[in-house]
Amino acid sequence: MAVTWLWAGFVLVMSVMMVLDLGILQKKAHVMTVRQAAVMVGIWWALAGFFALAVYFVYGHDKAFQFVSAYILEQSLSVDNLFVFILVFSFFNIEPENQPRILHWGILGAIAMRFIFIFAGLSLLEASHLMFYVFGAILVFTGGKMMLAGEEQMEPGKNPALRLLHKFLPVTVGTHGHKFFTRIDGVLHATPLFAALVVIEATDLIFAVDSIPAALGVSSDLFVVYTSNIFAVMGLRSTYFLLAGSMTEFRYLKHGVSAVLVFVGVKMIIKDWYHIPTGASLAVIGGTLLLAIAASLLLRGKHARAHAA
Repeated sequence: MAVTWLWAGFVLVMSVMMVLDLGILQKKAHVMTVRQAAVMVGIWWALAGFFALAVYFVYGHDKAFQFVSAYILEQSLSVDNLFVFILVFSFFNIEPENQPRILHWGILGAIAMRFIFIFAGLSLLEASHLMFYVFGAILVFTGGKMMLAGEEQMEPGKNPALRLLHKFLPVTVGTHGHKFFTRIDGVLHATPLFAALVVIEATDLIFAVDSIPAALGVSSDLFVVYTSNIFAVMGLRSTYFLLAGSMTEFRYLKHGVSAVLVFVGVKMIIKDWYHIPTGASLAVIGGTLLLAIAASLLLRGKHARAHAA
């Protein structure tokens, strides 16, 4: 009974926040300020914290630690999404006041895709125990590749989803207010806002291939994995507007994320021989990411002092 109420509470919180976001805060297109973004990020963190407490009282400390671990992991993996937002908005010349609307609908699409991927992933794990090794190997490979790879530049204009869109609908050169579609001489056209949304959704689909196995490496509980993912995804838009101007300063964060992916992958592979406690996993994940952020900020401070001198 308590679990049912927890699901109901999760759905209620998300529904209220979506209505508040789209129906009230985004009723009129406007630029989201850093202060507004900071307030929203704080609200999402607070909601996730209260929900973790609810999970603790209903499920116990182990599930609560799993929720927090998956939430932190998904937050860190979403850093790549933030870089994509910057590139896509720049490529399509999207005005700052229209960016929040695109991200809102993009996040709603991500929520639907996350549910499908999580359900499919859990079904595969239940169908065959060998999938733990497969997912673990994918994470180790992805983490190692991320660690060794240099800076890759995404090219939104070459995205397959955008090419597919052009086959069905012409795309206008300039934006038309906050519209996703418009008619020109009686012909339906997509605007750059919709084209940007398509590229963002297609890119998130690729990111989900990495993030969902990582979350499943932390927990195999549908409730824990899905709710932690959605809390992280829902706060992604505000995080973008808070950090967009300083993303390049977190130089070592990607290294931290890659190390975490390798750790979670190894944890999945060795689970039959050695069980890593949830509390220890949380400490490794959180500690690694904090260390990466601290190293990035320290490097930024050294550069600032060097320029000042």
